[in-house]
Parts: sequence; C-alpha cells; structure tokens
Amino acid sequence: MHLLAAKPGGFCDEEGIIDLQQTPADVIILSAQDTLINILANTAKHYFETVSIASAQPEFTLRLANILHLTKPAAFDLYFESVLKHAKLIIVSLLGGENYWPYGIEQLRLLAEQKQCDIVFVPGDDAADPQLMGYSTFDLCRDVGPCDTKNHDIWRYLREAGAKNINHFFRFIHYHWFENKKGSEKNFDAPEAIPNTLLFDAVDGEISLAQWKARYKSQPTATDPIATGLATKSTVALIFYKSHLQSGNTAAFEEFSSLLHATGLIPLTIVVNSLKDTGTRDRVSIILEQSDAQLVINTTGFSVCSQENASLSSLPTLDKVPYHGDLPIIQAIASSSSKEDWLEYSQGLRARDMAMNVALPELDGRIISRAITFKETRTHSDLCQVDQIIYQLHKERAQFVALLAQGWASLRNKQDSEKRIALLLANYPTKEGRIGNGVGLDTPASVITILQALAQQGYSVGAIPSDGDKLIDALLESVTNDLDTLSLRKCNQSITVEDYLGFFHTLPEKNQSAVIERWGQPQQSPKYRAGRLMISGIRLNNVFVGIQPARGYNVDAAASYHDPDLVPPHDYLAFYYWLRKQFNVDAVAHIGKHGNLEWLPGKAVALSNTCWPDAIFGPLPHLYPFIVNDPGEGAQAKRRIQAVIIDHLMPPMARAETYGDLAALENLVDEYYQALGLDPLREEFLRNEILSLLGSSDIAKELPSYHPSEKKSLDTENSTIDNSELNQSPSDSDISDTLLGELDAYLCELKEAQIRNGLHRFGQLPINQEWSETLVSLLRLPRGTGAKDIGLLHAACEDLKLKNTSIKNDGNTALFNPLTLDPSAPWIGGKPKLLLDLPELSNISWRTEADTRERLESLSLSIVERFLHHDKSLREPVDRLGLMGLPRTQALFKSVVDSLLPAFEACGPNEIDGILDGFSGRFVQPGPSGAPTRGRLDTLPTGRNFYSIDNRSIPTPAAWELGKKSALKLIERHLQEHGEYPTQLGMSVWGTSTMRTGGDDIAQAMALMGVKPIRSPGSNRVVDFEVIPSFLMSHPRVDVTLRISGFFRDAFPQVINLFDAAINALYEHQEPGHNTSNNNPIRDAINNEISELLEDGIEKSTAIAQAKWRIFGSKPGSYGAGLQGLIDERLWDTKEDLAQAYINWGGYAYSQADKGKVAFQAFASRLSEIDVIIQNQDNREHDLLDSDDYYQFQGGMANAVKVMSDNTPAVYHGDHSNPANPAIKTLKEELNKVIRSRALNPKWMKAMQQHGYKGAFEMAATVDYLFAYDATTDLIDDYQYQSITEQYLFDEKNRAFLESVNPNAMKEMAERLYEAIQRGMWSEPGDSKQALEDMIIDIENTLETQR
Repeated sequence: MHLLAAKPGGFCDEEGIIDLQQTPADVIILSAQDTLINILANTAKHYFETVSIASAQPEFTLRLANILHLTKPAAFDLYFESVLKHAKLIIVSLLGGENYWPYGIEQLRLLAEQKQCDIVFVPGDDAADPQLMGYSTFDLCRDVGPCDTKNHDIWRYLREAGAKNINHFFRFIHYHWFENKKGSEKNFDAPEAIPNTLLFDAVDGEISLAQWKARYKSQPTATDPIATGLATKSTVALIFYKSHLQSGNTAAFEEFSSLLHATGLIPLTIVVNSLKDTGTRDRVSIILEQSDAQLVINTTGFSVCSQENASLSSLPTLDKVPYHGDLPIIQAIASSSSKEDWLEYSQGLRARDMAMNVALPELDGRIISRAITFKETRTHSDLCQVDQIIYQLHKERAQFVALLAQGWASLRNKQDSEKRIALLLANYPTKEGRIGNGVGLDTPASVITILQALAQQGYSVGAIPSDGDKLIDALLESVTNDLDTLSLRKCNQSITVEDYLGFFHTLPEKNQSAVIERWGQPQQSPKYRAGRLMISGIRLNNVFVGIQPARGYNVDAAASYHDPDLVPPHDYLAFYYWLRKQFNVDAVAHIGKHGNLEWLPGKAVALSNTCWPDAIFGPLPHLYPFIVNDPGEGAQAKRRIQAVIIDHLMPPMARAETYGDLAALENLVDEYYQALGLDPLREEFLRNEILSLLGSSDIAKELPSYHPSEKKSLDTENSTIDNSELNQSPSDSDISDTLLGELDAYLCELKEAQIRNGLHRFGQLPINQEWSETLVSLLRLPRGTGAKDIGLLHAACEDLKLKNTSIKNDGNTALFNPLTLDPSAPWIGGKPKLLLDLPELSNISWRTEADTRERLESLSLSIVERFLHHDKSLREPVDRLGLMGLPRTQALFKSVVDSLLPAFEACGPNEIDGILDGFSGRFVQPGPSGAPTRGRLDTLPTGRNFYSIDNRSIPTPAAWELGKKSALKLIERHLQEHGEYPTQLGMSVWGTSTMRTGGDDIAQAMALMGVKPIRSPGSNRVVDFEVIPSFLMSHPRVDVTLRISGFFRDAFPQVINLFDAAINALYEHQEPGHNTSNNNPIRDAINNEISELLEDGIEKSTAIAQAKWRIFGSKPGSYGAGLQGLIDERLWDTKEDLAQAYINWGGYAYSQADKGKVAFQAFASRLSEIDVIIQNQDNREHDLLDSDDYYQFQGGMANAVKVMSDNTPAVYHGDHSNPANPAIKTLKEELNKVIRSRALNPKWMKAMQQHGYKGAFEMAATVDYLFAYDATTDLIDDYQYQSITEQYLFDEKNRAFLESVNPNAMKEMAERLYEAIQRGMWSEPGDSKQALEDMIIDIENTLETQR
C-alpha cells in the first residue's frame, strides 16, 4: 500500500521575493540584525582598506545579507544559487534558534555535508544555543583546535560587536581560514565585552550615574544655564538596545534625548542588551531608583513576562513585581520599516513589528505610543554589496511621545486637588435614552463610584449626584447628542468658533480639507449656537463628566450607505479640543466598552498625525475601564489612543431557570409521566393540557418537530404538529412522545442557560444570590484533571458516584457528565440522598438526566452559599464538605479558598485602585484577558491593564482542537438538516474573539477546507500549513469565504496571509488517485469564477487573482459592517438597501498581494454562491441580543446572500462556550433560546430594574437588536414581538419602572416595535398597534412637559 504524506503549504509570512543581486564571495555573513550588518560593513571598509595598502589585495571577499530577505524558500534558493554555494565560509547569526529559519538551516547543512564550505551557526542573542551551534563545521579551518571554542569566539565577536571587536573578528577569520603561512602568529585579540547595562551620553559616551547627576541634578546657579531649573523637572529614562551603540547607530536616540530635554524633561539614557536578562533588569531597577526617575520610555521589543496563550486556566494570576517599580512605561516603537513604507501602509506596522513592538510589549503593561524611528538606507557598501541601514528619528512623532511622557510625569507630580479629570460616556444610538454605553457595565453607577473614590483621594470634585440616575438627570438638563432636543436645552460649556478655528487650522491640510468638504464650515454644525460650538456634559469642579460626541452618521444619512471612513464633524473635534486646551484636562477616562474615538479612520497602530484619533485626542494620558472578556476592542484603544485598560468583571451570571408558561409546562410534564400507565383519564387530561399550553404559549413553534422553511408561514397548519395530531392519544401516535422528548430537552436547555443577571458596577462586587451564582458560573467548567481543575458539577458527580446505567463505555458504566447529557434520557441510575432531599426540589420529580443536572446545580449553589458566602463571617469551614461525603468537592473548595476566592474578592478594590493609580501617574499592573466563565480564571483579579495574545500563534493548539470538533459538528448538522454536504460557506471572523479564544473561528474554517497549521517545534508559533489529503477527511472540502472585522485585519495580518496561502495551495492541489471533477470543490469553484471573469473581459492574471479572493473586510483604516447607522436611524427602505450597505462596507479584498483592494462586485459574487453561514459565540457572558455586532455581521451576511442569490442560506450558530463540547444550532434556535431564557425572563428583568436608567437602556437595546435581526434574517415571529411588547411596555410594573427612570428608552422601544408593524415585519399585531400608537403619544406629551 502506497501511503502519501500530507502536503506542506510552503507558506512564509513575508511579502514578495527579494533578489539581493550580489555576486559570489569567500565569506558570507547572514544576520537578521541591521545594526550588526551596519557595523560589519563599516569596519570591513576600514579593515580591507588597511589590508589592501599592506598587501595590495584583500585577504578574502565578503558579502553581508539580512536573513529576513531570505525567509521565503524561493528567495533563499535564488540567493543560494547565485552566492551561497560559491562561498568558502558562511556564518549565520540567528535570532530565535533553528525554528525561526528551518528551511535555510536545512539547506546550509546539506551544503556543508558536500564539503564545499564551512558553515558556522551562532545565536543572534546572548542565550547559548548548543543545538544550533552544534551544526557548525570547521573542515576547512587551518586550526585543529576545538571547534566549540572557535564557535564561541565567533558568537562573542558578533554579540559584543563595536569597531574594535569586529576588526579583530576579521583578523580571526583571516587567520583561521585564509592565512597560508604555517606557523604565523595570531594577530587578533579575544572579544572584549561591553557591559550589558550602561548609561550613555551623546558627548561623553558611557558615563556613570554620578556624572549624570552632576550634569542634570546639580543645584541651579546663575552661571550654569543647563542646571537652572532642572532640579525640579521630571527624570525620564530612555532605554535602547546595546546593539545600536555597538554599531554606532545612536544618532536617533541622541536626538530624541535632546528633544525630551527641550520638552522640559530630564533624559536618562540607559543602554541594555535585553530586558529579558534578569541581571540587566536588576541593574536598570537600581538606576531608576537612584536617579529618582518618574517614567520610562522603552524602545526595545518583545516582553519581559512570558504568557500562555488563550486556553483554560485553573488559577488566578498574581501581580508581578515590575523591574521599573511603579513607574509607567511608554513603548516608543523603533520600526523595522522605512518611513515611506509606514506612510503608505494603511495598517502602520508590518506583522513582525506588530508582534515584537506591540503585542508582546503589552504583556509587560507598557503604554503603546507611536513609531519614533524608522530604518533608512544611509549608504550602500560596494565592498559587502549591502545597503547600510540606520535608524532615523521622526521628529514630529517623537515630539508626540515626549508630550505623552510629560503628561504622565505631570500626573505623578501634580497635587490631586489641582488635577483636572474627564470621565466620558459613550452615546449610541445618539438618543437620550441611550447615554452610557458600556457592555455589561452600569456606567452611570460606575461613574458615581469613581467620583466618590476621587473625592476621597483629595481631588476637587464638588457635589456628586447621589446615584447614577441622578447623574443622568443632570446630564439631560443640558444639550446632548439628540438632534431633536438640541434647541430646547441649555448649554453648560462651549467654545467660540474663533478659538476652535485656531485649533482647526493647526491640523494637517489633508484633515482640514476632508472636514470642510464633508461638513462645511463650523457654523453649519447642529451644535453651533450664537457663535459658539456646544460641549455636552457637566462640570463638577475639576472633574468633567461628558457625553462623547456623535460620529456624524446621525447627521449625514447617506454616509451610512457608502462611507465607512466618514470623517468626524466639527463639533466632535471641538469637544476634544475644549477638553485639551480650555478645560486643560490632565487625564481622560472613557467609561466602558466602548466609545467611538478609537474607531475613527486612520492607521491600525503607529498612527501618524493625519490619523483622526491622533489628530483629535493628541498625547493625553488615557485610562479606559473595560470589560475583561473583550481583549480585541480593548487592544484597539491601547494601540490607537494610548489607553491604559482598567479591566472590570463581567456582569453577574446565573442560571436562567424556568418561569411562567415554561414552569407550568415543566410541572405538567412531570405530572404526566407520574400518571403514565397508572391513571388513563388523568394521563389524557394532562396530555391535552400540555398540548394546549404548547400551542397557546407558542412554545410548540420552538421545538424541532415544528420546522417550517419560512418564518412568516409559521402557523399550526404548516407544522408537522397539526390539530388532529394534537388531539390524538399517546397510544395512537408517536408525535406526542416525540414532542414530549423535545419539550423535555428544550426546557432543560432554557433552564440551564447562562444569562447575565444584572450589570457590573465598577469597583463593586456582586452580593447575596448574585455572588453565589456567579461563583458557580466560574467553577462550572472543568479546567483540567487535577483536584483544583475539576468542574464543580463534575466534582459532585465523582463524590456521589453518579452513573446512569443507560450509558456504557467499553462495557463499564460511565460516570455521569452533567455538561454533555441527553436531557430527555430517563435517569435509571442511583439517587443519592444528598440530591434527593434538596429542600428546594423536594416536590419536583427526578426522572431524567436533565433533572439530575438540575439537582447538581442546586447542590452546587447551596454549598457555595454555605462555604463561600460573600460575608466571611457566615462561611462554614470547608472541611465539613468531607463529612458530607464530598471529598473531591472539598479539595476543590480548598483550592478555591486559597486562590480563586481572594482574587474574586480583590476585583472590586483592584478596579478602584487601578484607576486611581492611573490618575496618579503610576504603573497599572498587566493581566491576561478572556472570559472568566469559560475557564479563564487567570483573568482574575480584575483592575489590571489587560493584554491579549501572541498574534503569531493563531490558531493555538487548543483552538485547533476545538475548531476541528466544531467543523465536524457543523457538517453533521447540515447533513442532517438538508441531506447534503455544505459546499460554499460564509463565516464572520472577529479580532476580539480570536484574541479571546486563540483562533477558534479560523481553526474551524481551516478544518472545513482541509488544511491544518504547522507549528515551529518547541513553540506554538504557526509557521506554515499542510493540505490534508481528502481520503483522510470525513467530508468533502468546503469553500470558505471570510468576512473579517477591521480589528482582525489590523491585529492578525499574518493569519490573513496564511489563509490566503491555503486557498492558493488548495487551488493547485491534486487529490491523490482521483481525477473526478468534484473531488476538489474549491478548485472547481475558482475555475468557474475565472471563466465568468474572462467572459466579462477581465485580463487572465487579474481574473485568476480575483477568483481566489476569499477574505473580505472593511476599507483600510475603517471599521464596522455598515448596518448599525441605517437601522438605528431608520434610513433604509428595502432589504436591498441593507445588502448594498453590507457590500459597500465589507467589499475590500485581502490577500497576500492585496491589502484592502476595492472588490464590491467580487464580494457580491462570492455572497451569491454561499449556501451556508456560520457565526460562533465563545462564551455566555453576552448573547445575540445584547450586541449590534452579531446582527450586523451574521444578519448582514445572511441578508446579502439572500438578496444576491435569491435563495435563503442555512444560517447556523456555533456555541463554543464549553470548549470541550462545541454545539451547532440554527440561528433560529439560538434566537428562540435567547428570547426565552433572557429577554423574556422575569429574573433578568428584575435584575435590570435594580440598575435604573441603565437597566432600561439594556431593555431598549434588546428590542433594537431583536428588530435588527428580523430586518436582516426574517427570523423573529409575531408572537415574539407580542411577548416582548407585553413584558416590556404593557406590563404595569415595568411600564412604571420605565416611566420613572428612563422614559426616553420607553419611547424608543415603542417606536421601534411600531416600526416593525409599519414595515410588515410584525404582520399581525392586533390591538397592539393602537396601544403602541397611544403610548408613543403619551410619552411624547410627558417628555414635552419635562423639557
């Protein structure tokens, strides 16, 4: 049998193949460090000139090359043939070891085996690498001494560098490889070490701390102008790599040091080999302490801390003592690109820089600022045939960083009572019922908590409103963003047009022209009044609480269709200018996820002064309280507006449980089964009651047996459950048994659903029942196999030896798994007394596996309440659990008491301490991000500056395993539903979920296509892919089209390249042993598209490239899917309008060659071929109806596909909240679940009522997202509109609540539901239409009297 290996993809994340155009030479030195190449070239010139004078000819010829130009195999092969194979000696200085350049090392070792030359491998850093160095050969070396000694000497020459060392390095090479005279004396010295840490001065070179103090810290004198005033200025440490000093490449850093000095700071320049070295960090810490430094500006890459990639994590993480004390540390980026490349590249930095200078430094809690230096060619070395690269300072960007440093230093030194602080609330939609966006956060209450903390700290705050609702009332007394009320409200603060224009004319001409062209003059702004531009917010002495201005889509309706990079209007610019220059704010905090500033057009990172976030916000110190489970959107603020994140807990979590008709049905079903076979009359009565309630409650429409193809035809006649079947007895038809089994399963699913049980209040912890239920949610998922890793329910199962004898595993009864149960399966296992006698379930039957799960949940909650009570004085000793027969649970709780509980209890105080530390100019501890209830307990405690993930590891091993499972389940579900395999699939992929999960979605897409990632040995870095042979796959390949988010585009460019390379490889791939036309559907689809494009007159190479496009996203520099503004502001008429906006905003192609090429027609064509859509959700800390992103991306794609193809695609929802057991549902099933378990749940509504204005806001948001999903998918039924309307607006208690705390939100809900009637989406509203009309009029009249 002939076995075929998997086919390597040959992927390399570099752009283009570079021909270095060198001629052969005796010695080739390869390095990835331009600084080393620079000093080698400089010294070579002097060395060979000297030798030539003495001997009339050079001793050997030399070529230098950067390994980064040779990472692609094709580029290496080209250089190998033209240069390498002719050499006598090749020296490779390699950063990262063998795994960073496997192809090159393999080929060079093969060359060495042919005895054609000597190859010397040495590390490119100070860490010895015996394996790499062991590959070296010295067959041609004249010295018969130990090879490891010569290897070591070469390593140290190159690492210590400097002109003197390199001069002797060349002599070393000459002596060992090219000296012909036997017995000649050695004319070289051993490498001379340069200290790994030293202070540097542009004039004096290496200096001591005493010399630095004498220059900068001496007392002012009349005759010493340099010292005058310096004693009171802040010292800022500037750190750069020793390699710059060794290569003589220090001019940019010297210039930056001078600029810092001119800005009013005292520079302390520290040169280091690597901050990963413990000794170096210790010495830097001593220098910082002894110099009284106030701040660190770091230009080195990578991170000091190590990080595990997104996965399960059993224990909270402890704060790490930073080497820099409590000093904030600003990451100033030394870009490895040229200034020209940076200016032209819409994303700012290339993938390598993104990892090295952004993602990894974030692990250390560094403040990401701007790129201040760029690589430029100083000269070309004809001798070495290489460009000599130097770093050049970008003065304007460096000035930005200097002013940012000055701002942070000022926070450290200024009295709290004198500081001016701004707390800003987002507002979208721009209505007065929706002020204070913040996912999972009670933003008004959180602002009150922050104000109180500031007042206690000594800030001048003034009279603080008594609660969040009173704060909103105060904000609503003056102008907001609502255009309908602008003319009716007073204005608390404003800026003259003259002052504003003074600022406006300092902006780059490009920005000024764009604003004028789009918005006209400032006097045309809706917020213009009497010669001034109005600023929304209130002053509380030195604290400003403001409403972030609108982006402009509410003013320019047409922009929502076609303008993803809409420039901000005059009033937006005026707001932040007023803060910066008239209020003279010292620091700004945007409260809650998320505002709109970080999403304005511009580069993804390393912004220029023409990027709108940079032009508007400037170099202000910036704090951002942000939910811990959203690393992607938080990273956007970190990278584009220099935010320090203060992460906060997710909202309290709880089981949905049952209520109303659901509870009544559950009781009826239990009674029915008790009567079954015992009392035929009662049995039939109960059966009829069940079927009647199923119909009257419309729950029957949510069961699998009720499965019409179109939602608008949902009625009893079209269902498989017709009236005759409802009237049959169980013995006459199987339909009742089927229904009851489905009902059992559905009731269990709804009951056990995890829902948000309120909102988080920044700086506070949940209490009472919220505390206990949240702890159970944190402990529910297993995180490993150890005592501290087991899930809480699983621990109870082990303790109670719960087994259901209907489940077999290799002939043995398996332990019951409460998270992968069959809900309707009868429970025929044991019934331990501890579960049987639970008081709250004493009257509830125990007949199914679902009932067993419920009892385990109830037991878990009760023991958490007893042993982990929020009031420490009421906690019982954990040892008692052992006496209860729960030893495994006892071991788990001991671990919880030691680790999780202290971390959880610290979250509230940590959040307050974090924001106060930031406002005091102190370092905020870094911490991991992720969804705590998905097993990521390492994210606790909150209150830290969260980081995300190493972008080079996507997808992580854990994500790959989950993605494979989910892909297979999707295939199985679609095959079950439609009787055929999916062929063309559309998937939305978001940057934030990729960061949170490690790449579940990309892994699933790759598995569907039949490719798998290849990792660098010894690391999780993805370096390539391989095509899986079709005979090893359980399904045909699926052609996957991605609609990526703007942040995904920015954060994961190398994943885009990898995926595109996989598409290209699959197109070229020939399946072994087959020639059938349908064996490679991806190639077939591409060929069909090529043919169509050629018929349309497209040039062949262009047609081939376009036909392979499978990745589409937002316009470079812009974000979003385009539907939110249209739907929020009622700016659409037809489905075609929504489809066109979706295509206009997402119709930009991304590939290895194309970085956002306009591709509207290609995107539309791709959408027209799609028959299946999938959107995954990785945690239950949010749902489909509390975020606009889901309907915009998933709903937007579904609608566009239907419009483009005139066919309704199958739309699925992937539930990845339990990584061990992903589940696939239809979108309709998931929407039904969310509506029943959360949106209509009195438990959730009661929790929202505890949050006043923001709780009403959340109800209005739910209505908006429900409506938007129906607008895009037609999946919301009339009865669901009716139920929402009755619960939210017609229920007397909730109506009174809304009228009391947020009548504007009530009005918005009524208008949105009435809009559904007007558009025919709610086709038969009955009396509700008139009731809504009357309600809208009543609210309008009430609000009119209040204005």
